[in-house]
Formats: sequence, structure tokens, C-alpha cells
Amino acid sequence: MVNLEIKDKRSIRKDLATRSTCQKHSKVFIQSKQFEIIKEHLAGANHPFFLIAGPCVIESKDLLFEVAEELLELKQALGITVFFKSSFDKANRSSVSSFRGPGIDEGLKHLQSIKSEFGLPLLTDIHLPEEASIAAEVVDILQIPAFLSRQTDLILAAAETSKWVNIKKGQFMAPEDATILVKKFESTGSNKVSICERGYTFGYNNLVVDMRAFEIMRQKEIRVVFDATHSTQLPGGGEQSGGQREMAYPLARAACAVGIDGLFTEVHPNPPKAKSDSTNQMFLKDLKPMISNLLKIDALVKGRF
Repeated sequence: MVNLEIKDKRSIRKDLATRSTCQKHSKVFIQSKQFEIIKEHLAGANHPFFLIAGPCVIESKDLLFEVAEELLELKQALGITVFFKSSFDKANRSSVSSFRGPGIDEGLKHLQSIKSEFGLPLLTDIHLPEEASIAAEVVDILQIPAFLSRQTDLILAAAETSKWVNIKKGQFMAPEDATILVKKFESTGSNKVSICERGYTFGYNNLVVDMRAFEIMRQKEIRVVFDATHSTQLPGGGEQSGGQREMAYPLARAACAVGIDGLFTEVHPNPPKAKSDSTNQMFLKDLKPMISNLLKIDALVKGRF
């Protein structure tokens, strides 16, 4: 017969202590090793996750400044490392008529203005090997899109810049296959790489996030980032991919509960009017309360209280 007796507080504390000891021995939770994401900014271990946030694509300087101002306020209020993210070219749009951005020259000028004005470190995507060294002159992290995650020349060119590189794991790749990407990257002598989980293709026009993936990759000592917004995409199905932005926060809560080193989320003051990913970018006004709550989960899981 199941004993439904409510235990006293002393017994509950004893049980929790026992479970904690068991977890340490059975490695139920795998703590990543500490690393320096950029100079004087530590991540991994029990550090709070770093945040990568910004509009999907560079639409205008005014938009970038509006978002950057909010991100700087968030950084100061919550005390975490924040990277400003935006793309100068969205080269993998569904339709040839879709907005792609201002291009590398003008785009990097806009991003440099964000660093100069707000002091935020930067991340942007690259699509071609020759873009790596050019973008590395301005940004702090290079990002390789998921569709290009197996492109050897692109990975090697990014690694050779000595910048940190965030590789989006392809929607077609198992978590175990992420080790192949890391080994390819590390063949250059650099280990400044993280793998970004952004969901798996599940039938047609749908993605799912397998929460086991975070633990599987951490078992391989891979630094793990979760892309909360692209994981809610409903890709294809017409001229423009769909999305379920309302699912980004629940997925981010679950990912933080498993354990991540970084969180990626695209934000826009008015997502329905955005020129790219209008259905899955989050509202800028919702970002600070969301991150504040996620940090509480992160602190609990990593023992930071």
C-alpha cells in the first residue's frame, strides 16, 4: 500500500540531501566546465547563461538602437553577459523576393555603431568562407546557420579567425553528431566553439525540441546554447515560414531546467511587422521579465543560490 503520509520538514531536507548526493554519483546533472566566452566574461560551470538577443535581420539603424537600448538596460539590471545579434544578410530565405538585409558592408557599419554607442558585444551570421575574416573585424562571435552546419570550408574559415563561433546544429542532425562539428572546428587548433540547439525536423513543416539533446551534448563536454525562437518555427509550406512564438518561453524554461550555457532569442518591438521571422520573434517588451524568470531556474539547477 502506498504511504501517503506527509513528511515533516526535517525528513524532507534529509531526502533532498540524499538525492543530491545520489545525483553527484550518478551524474544525473552534468555541469559544464567554465570557459571564457569573450575576454573577462566567464560562462559554463555554475555561471548564469549568457544571452544572445536582437532582431533577426538589420532593418534600420533606428530599430537596432531601440533594441540595443533595451538590451543594455536588461544587462545592467540582471547582471548577465548579453550579446547583441542581428544579420546583415539572410541568404537562406524561403522566397527569392524575401527581404535579406543591407549586405555585409553597410550591415557591419550598423553593428559597429551599436558597439560604439552601447558597448554591447556583437554576434552575426556568416554564409561564405570569405565573410569570416571581414565580419571578425567587427563582431565578437561568428554564427554559422543551421543549414550550413556541415560546410567544412565555412567552419574552418570561422575557426581560423580566433573568434568564438556559435554553430547552429542542423535540423537534420542528431545530438551525437555535434561532436563531428566540434572535431572539425578544433582541427584548426581553436576550441572557441559552442553548439546551438534549434530543434529537429518532425515530418513536414514542423520542428520539435528533444530535451535529451542538451544532456547528450554536455556528456561530450560540448558548450550548449538553446535557440528558443527558431525552435518554434513551422518551416516551409509557402513563401514564408510560419511559427509559434508563444512556445518560445515554455521551451526556454524546459531547456534551462535541463541545463544550458547560453540562450539565443530573437526580439523585435513589433514582430508581426518584422521583415523576417515575423511569426517567431518575441516581443521586445516581454524579454526582460522572461529572462528574469529563466535565471531563477538556471540558478536553481546550477546550485547558484
